[in-house]
Amino acid sequence: MGEFFDIFNLIFLAAAVAIFFRLRSVLGKRTGNERPPTNPYQARPSANANADNGRDNVVPLPRQAGPAEEAEPVDMEKRLKGIAEEGTPLHTGLSQIMAADPSFDPKRFLEGASMAYEMIVTAFANGDRDTLQPLLSAEVLEGFEDAITNREETGMTMSTTLIGLEKTAISDAALRDNAARVTVRIESEMITATYDKAGELVDGDPNKVTDVVDVWTFERMVDAGDPNWVLVATESA
Repeated sequence: MGEFFDIFNLIFLAAAVAIFFRLRSVLGKRTGNERPPTNPYQARPSANANADNGRDNVVPLPRQAGPAEEAEPVDMEKRLKGIAEEGTPLHTGLSQIMAADPSFDPKRFLEGASMAYEMIVTAFANGDRDTLQPLLSAEVLEGFEDAITNREETGMTMSTTLIGLEKTAISDAALRDNAARVTVRIESEMITATYDKAGELVDGDPNKVTDVVDVWTFERMVDAGDPNWVLVATESA
């Protein structure tokens, strides 16, 4: 791997530029996004989640660098400052990932994960399968699609607005068999309401801001040519 590139290029590589700007324009100045009021798409982690499934990944990492850039040493402790305390399992896991993939920077990863979160929950609420498909592992995608299909068949619609992301933090990290896994705890505030086909409110409250905590896990193979990540597991805390 090489040196880092600008975080905004991460999303441009993971999803089409047109999709990104369309989502941002729909969500408004605060970068609102959407998520289901329940968690019907919770997925089980899969050891083969990053297998060759023809999909791009969620949180891209830096592009290939030149020989001079590759020779520059990685200051792991500097990258881990404020992310993980020395001597903790999290510190060990992140250090192992950086040793296997020197381009990995936890702080930039968090920025990319936050953007991926906004895009994914928005696409789910909008029933946008085309946007979801390249961002998720096969198992997570199946769960999302099942929930969207059920909503369509029952005639339900969702109205959600993300007020803001309050806090994001890496809660777990590990490297096993060249598969890097990083779990992120995301705290947000959002307004969510679900209506039946008659337009009657069946869940949520369009006038109430709700605190939401999600725990999402991303994965990539560190020896793969593709520098991107996929979402392999979700849960609500």
